[in-house]
Amino acid sequence: MSGGVEVLGLGHYAPERVVKSCEIEDRLGLESGWIESRTGIAERRWAAKEERLSDLAIAAGEMALSRAKVSRASVGLILLATSTPDHLLPPTAPLVAHRLGLAGAGGIDIAGACAGFLYALTLADAFVRVHQKNVLVIAANILSRRINPKETASAVLFADAAGAMLIGPSQRTGAGVIGADVRCDGSGYDLIKIAAGGSAVPYGTELASEDVLMCMSDGRAVFQRAIAMMSDTSRAALANAGLHAAEVTHFVPHQANVRIIEAVRRNLGIREVSVCSTVCAYGNSSAATIPFTMSILSDERGFQTGDRVLLCAAGAGLNGGAVLLGL
Repeated sequence: MSGGVEVLGLGHYAPERVVKSCEIEDRLGLESGWIESRTGIAERRWAAKEERLSDLAIAAGEMALSRAKVSRASVGLILLATSTPDHLLPPTAPLVAHRLGLAGAGGIDIAGACAGFLYALTLADAFVRVHQKNVLVIAANILSRRINPKETASAVLFADAAGAMLIGPSQRTGAGVIGADVRCDGSGYDLIKIAAGGSAVPYGTELASEDVLMCMSDGRAVFQRAIAMMSDTSRAALANAGLHAAEVTHFVPHQANVRIIEAVRRNLGIREVSVCSTVCAYGNSSAATIPFTMSILSDERGFQTGDRVLLCAAGAGLNGGAVLLGL
């Protein structure tokens, strides 16, 4: 089918509560500056007690729809990438669609961990091309409620946020997903996990509190394998698009931490000026970081028609991928 896919609107939301790294350092008994020196994270946002995942997703989705100035009836599908839905059942996307006034749209949740937005975006791009309808892709997480406060590896990183991207049909053939590569490596399945709550370990009164919180069993392995997966999939996505790293206008990696971002950038040979990052002020909100970063920096970066944006991520599963997006 001729034509491409256009980014119609971006949106983002971060809760009001700011949690500085010094607050976490005091609780864990770490020396001052320890977190920022290792992760680049100075502060992050945590949701208020009354906020639900759907509230964050709706706020980001509303901004994307408002910026796009399109009829809500034109949206045929909403994809919600999240690891922290309102409930295990039902999915959260139908509620988000309802509250956004997307009466004619389908809606599903996608549990792809940190790579969830990239999986959702590739599927959304294909839906737009085939069905010629707009798709709203939202990624959102409330990870503050899944942090084990006693485990340094996860307690210093994770945050709450939401990002959204509305895409639709375009007459420009070079717009939309012009190169992509998604991969998983189940040999690292248990490196990051929440042990209980699924069919393997159902909820029960005998569960220890730690079983329902996030566990990162080997931070060094996660670090090394995330860099490798983000680098390898980015090279493949560039090759699929017939482009070189020097032709990337903007680089928006998953905001895991600054060391991973910088290692991937160096591996790919991408210019420092191309990197888009929000990790210092907003931390790591898993799948939400890529659309959140694009939206919050959209005015500052001045995204233009014809720009080529490289997105990449890796996380629990191990799941990862890269997308080259033509604006």
